[in-house]
Amino acid sequence: MLKHPTRRWLAGIGLAGALVAAAAAPASATETEITLDVYFDNITLAAGSAGKADLPYLYSSEPVTLHDLTVQYDISDLAGKVEISSEQWPDQCTTPKPDVVHCVRPLPTDTDPDGQTGLYKLTLAPTDAATKGDEGVLKVSFSAQGFSPVTHEATVRIGTGVDLVAGAEHEFSAAPGETFTAPLTVTNMGEDTADGAVTVFDHDYSIRADQHYSNCNYDGDQMLFCRFDEQLAPGATYGSNLTYQLGADTYAPSTETGGVHWRTTAEFEDYEAYLSDRGITLGEPGTGGKLTLTEQSRVQSAREPQTDTDPSNNWSYMSISVTGENSTDLEAIGAELSGEKDAEILASIGFRNNGPATLDYSRLGSSVTYLNVDVPQGTTAVGVPDLCSPLLGDDFGGRGEPGAAKYRCYPSPFSKVGEEQTFDFTLRIDEVIADAAGAVQVNVPCQCDGGFYDDIKPANDEAAILVNATGDTGGGGGGADPSLPITGDSTLRVAGLGGLLLAIGAAGFLIARRRRNSFVA
Repeated sequence: MLKHPTRRWLAGIGLAGALVAAAAAPASATETEITLDVYFDNITLAAGSAGKADLPYLYSSEPVTLHDLTVQYDISDLAGKVEISSEQWPDQCTTPKPDVVHCVRPLPTDTDPDGQTGLYKLTLAPTDAATKGDEGVLKVSFSAQGFSPVTHEATVRIGTGVDLVAGAEHEFSAAPGETFTAPLTVTNMGEDTADGAVTVFDHDYSIRADQHYSNCNYDGDQMLFCRFDEQLAPGATYGSNLTYQLGADTYAPSTETGGVHWRTTAEFEDYEAYLSDRGITLGEPGTGGKLTLTEQSRVQSAREPQTDTDPSNNWSYMSISVTGENSTDLEAIGAELSGEKDAEILASIGFRNNGPATLDYSRLGSSVTYLNVDVPQGTTAVGVPDLCSPLLGDDFGGRGEPGAAKYRCYPSPFSKVGEEQTFDFTLRIDEVIADAAGAVQVNVPCQCDGGFYDDIKPANDEAAILVNATGDTGGGGGGADPSLPITGDSTLRVAGLGGLLLAIGAAGFLIARRRRNSFVA
């Protein structure tokens, strides 16, 4: 069985944001004006159900280590109708009064702008007095030593329980550029009619939509979600067929993965509120006809009503075996620079994907390749990207640490044909040396996940970094002119641009629903 993906659109924060967070050393609260933020999903509970559990999102405007972190929940707005409890950390959480849970973290805790989760899971359960249509506010407060507390109000609704069950898994085989058709099915295994449904797509970049339906949203040719207004009767299975095209730039041979996640209309409304709060857009609706669900079968009886408390049955997956041979050429990008003694000069170095294949390691959660950078003679790296670390034999220094002679850099997990990823190093010229040479190497071996070792043109895997060249040395590397601007519709300027990396991790299809869970007991 295919494993539940750990990153995806509407599924958690992407690796790009996580890499930036990991790269930056936590700051002291006294170093800058840092603010905190907290978020908790709106939540819909089924009357008569066991309830649901969720976790808060904890943010800070800059990476910081927090002391005496406090999270408090207050559901007094629905007193007598909703009960709350947190059993995950019984030694850290108390109930000072009914309808309030107060938790204090005694250990130092790191957080950052990308958001953290993993602490103080809250269970909300409707009481016998709760009825469909009840609605109130859950107040979630977040504070820490030296910081002003912040509060978020989440909406809690009482509704009718239904159990949407996704269809079976499927396997396909296709070559880059070919189409294939996959079924989209859902069964209402509850006793109440489901008033519409939403399916969220979790497809690899290579899986492109063949049509753009008016009730579905897209990011380019990537399907994001579809809304259905059909009434789904108890015990009935509904479905449709979707035709996809495997991108001509799909790496082959490989295995590509797609998935769909069914939600009730109310559950998706709750999640839309989260996306809006974080400034994440939902793509654009299609301009074609409407995608509809038609009844395919019906059983004589159904299970007792539930409220999708086991989300595993809301997912279904497909696996595509990509046939043929389709690799790519990653070309190192060097630089040719000049300056006087003590001058500080900028070297933008990295690699370009010359195609024909796009590399997508997002599910693996690792860099598409690894780079080594040799600092030119007579210069000192005084400004180092956060995604680069000193390479000290078999050991590594801290990310962004200046002054080393050699560095290892970690690109993003996605490299599109025709685009570049560059790392900005600031070099100080300590001694003017004619033709001072360094180098950037792509596809270097790494005893870690990811990396690319099937380059179709390894001869351009290394490019020179030249300072004060005296002749036509071709220091740009691979035919590149280092004076030309970087282009491409989603080019990554990796160095120091955590916000851009987060945007690529949180929008442009690699949006993520579940955040990094880095808290430990």
